[in-house]
Amino acid sequence: MDPRTSVIGKRLEKVKRIIAVSGGKGGVGKSVISSLLALALSESGKKVGLLDLDLSSPSDHIILGVKNLYPEEEYGIIPPEFQGIRFMSITLFAKDEPTPLRGDDVSNAIRELLCITRWEDLDFLIIDMPPGIGDELFEAIELLKRCEFILVTIPSRVAFETVKKLALILREIKSPIIGVIENMKRGENDFILKECERLNLDYLGSVRFDEKLEDAIGDSEKIKESKVFEDILRISRFLMEGQRDLSCCT
Repeated sequence: MDPRTSVIGKRLEKVKRIIAVSGGKGGVGKSVISSLLALALSESGKKVGLLDLDLSSPSDHIILGVKNLYPEEEYGIIPPEFQGIRFMSITLFAKDEPTPLRGDDVSNAIRELLCITRWEDLDFLIIDMPPGIGDELFEAIELLKRCEFILVTIPSRVAFETVKKLALILREIKSPIIGVIENMKRGENDFILKECERLNLDYLGSVRFDEKLEDAIGDSEKIKESKVFEDILRISRFLMEGQRDLSCCT
């Protein structure tokens, strides 16, 4: 048995809630939701960590504008803080160099990142999960025993089909699902809401498509002024208080 597994459990002992954000496939805005959710919770006074587990194409640091941060080493790695968020990503070590990992190297990298990181006391640890439904996802699920899932989709039957498959897998292995976020919503189509009701999945709300968001990427202050962040704030209240505000969905 890999001794790092028990170390990972100890590293996460003081984290109250571990929330994994996954979409089953790329392109649904999983990293935007993860990053902004961490920012929203931090803005609300919560102690928050953000872990980017996308080893091939990490982007949380680009979205939030994280620059020139360096982790401290003391009986492990202490994540640096940005906007009140304790941030960890492979980019803190590899910078902007590509990390072409395959097979066992991916598993070892995930284990090592989880093993060395000292999160200490957190209300929420938000994890931007690897894309797809493959070895990386299952490796993370196996190591993160208390993990709860938020599933991200766009208003597309094709995208939701992957989310549906992921939800079935998570239910089969008894991983709790908090609910579904519908990202980049335009118009009044309620297909995703109806599908969530049919599958008995909580619909956490929608995040409106905002053509101005791209100009705000990399500037967390501009992001806070966006429609997207406004919607994420509403959804974050459900995580803190257990009450959904679906006014963002209409």
